[in-house]
Amino acid sequence: MRALLLAAGLGTRLRPLTNDIPKCLVPINGRPLINYWFDNLFKSGIERVLINKHYFADRVTDHIARSPWKDRIDQVYEPDLVGTGGTLAANLDYFQNQPLFLAYADNLSDVDVGAVQATHATRPKDCVMTMLAFETDNPQSCGILELDANNLVRAFHEKVPNPPGNLANGAVMIIEPEVGAAAKAVPKPLIDLSVDVIPNFLGRIQAFRHTGYHRDIGNPSSLAQAEADMRAGLIRLP
Repeated sequence: MRALLLAAGLGTRLRPLTNDIPKCLVPINGRPLINYWFDNLFKSGIERVLINKHYFADRVTDHIARSPWKDRIDQVYEPDLVGTGGTLAANLDYFQNQPLFLAYADNLSDVDVGAVQATHATRPKDCVMTMLAFETDNPQSCGILELDANNLVRAFHEKVPNPPGNLANGAVMIIEPEVGAAAKAVPKPLIDLSVDVIPNFLGRIQAFRHTGYHRDIGNPSSLAQAEADMRAGLIRLP
């Protein structure tokens, strides 16, 4: 299986830290965030990873050139941001009409990639996606999920003021080619996966309940908490 690691964002909520560094290279416990993803994905058996670049793209390029995984990392530069769904739509050929592992690189996670793959392999036959679900301490900033008795996503509330719970979309998923085709069919230059694509598949998305560590490090307080949690040994990474 190949993976798409989304890393082109501007990191505006982390300024001034991201005034001269892309968010995916922000250090956590002395290591760039993206290194944790590379180690987890490749040690879990992911064949190749495609990473998109935009903000401080040259720094990402230079960093990957020094990575022990560099021969298995492919890169695509986006001169203009096209959104999470737009990146997927623009690079469908890379995934050779096969299911793909997709993750947002601004999360620090000890997700068991192999377990997500195993769960996807046993999904109901009409499911086209397996989505990591986790309990968040800030539900207003997340896409909140409502599941049925079969662990299928029946409702999706993207960053609403009064979300009906704290079970969130972890922005880590395995998706079938049908989802990529739906993204490509969206008639917009900027396509948001959570807004323009995922809601079209309600009832066909299986949740993978992650009970380990998972945190968006997109703002200074969350980044500081991740650093503290790492020092306290609350996260187990490859």
